[in-house]
Amino acid sequence: MKLNKGKKVEKREELYAGKAKSVYYTDDENKLILHYRNDTSAFDGEKIEKLDRKGEINNKFSAFIMQKLEEAGVPTHHEALLSAEETVVKKLDMFPIECVVRNIAAGSICKRLGVEEGIELTPPTFEFFLKSDELHDPMINEYHICAFGWADDEAVEKMKELTFKVNAVLTRLFADAGLLLVDYKLEFGRFQGDIYLGDEFTPDGCRLWDIKTRKKLDKDRFRQGLGGVVEAYEEVARRLGVDLS
Repeated sequence: MKLNKGKKVEKREELYAGKAKSVYYTDDENKLILHYRNDTSAFDGEKIEKLDRKGEINNKFSAFIMQKLEEAGVPTHHEALLSAEETVVKKLDMFPIECVVRNIAAGSICKRLGVEEGIELTPPTFEFFLKSDELHDPMINEYHICAFGWADDEAVEKMKELTFKVNAVLTRLFADAGLLLVDYKLEFGRFQGDIYLGDEFTPDGCRLWDIKTRKKLDKDRFRQGLGGVVEAYEEVARRLGVDLS
């Protein structure tokens, strides 16, 4: 993955630090810098570790995916890789909403509905969650979003449309690499009046299984104590053709 060779932005003060990324202001009011750290957490921060190389892998992985989505007509906040662990992005006005698509039953849906992990979902399910660590990201619906003013109806429909477009693009991309895209979450925001995909797309925020063995190659390896987290992320990146050099 090539680094930005154009005009570089200057990093300024930290805007905020999340569980695995730090966000910085820049000298351009329309751009931010995302710094992908080696921190890894699960269960709302109850389990935390640092994993060598994870930040660099996720940075390059997300940049690769964002570029593939841009090529397919999905507008994203991605601008350019700045360094091994940093990316320049558009400064979005983010919606406090997570959009989740599930192609195969896994994780919380199995606990909530008492269904077996691994069931293929036809059609894929779509769920909204409120982005709130304090409330443990509760599930919400379109009525909640409208009633509390988190997004208007037009924005809700656009987020759903883009989320399913992402699904169409990435299920094929991962299948060609011998992987099942089990589920994933997306976050969106506005930039100069238009809606863009923001945040990241990495194995931290999706589930990926080997298409033949169903070996887990995502953050569930950390959640479930399976080990080999970074190695799994590297394997996925190599299969996709992500340049980790």
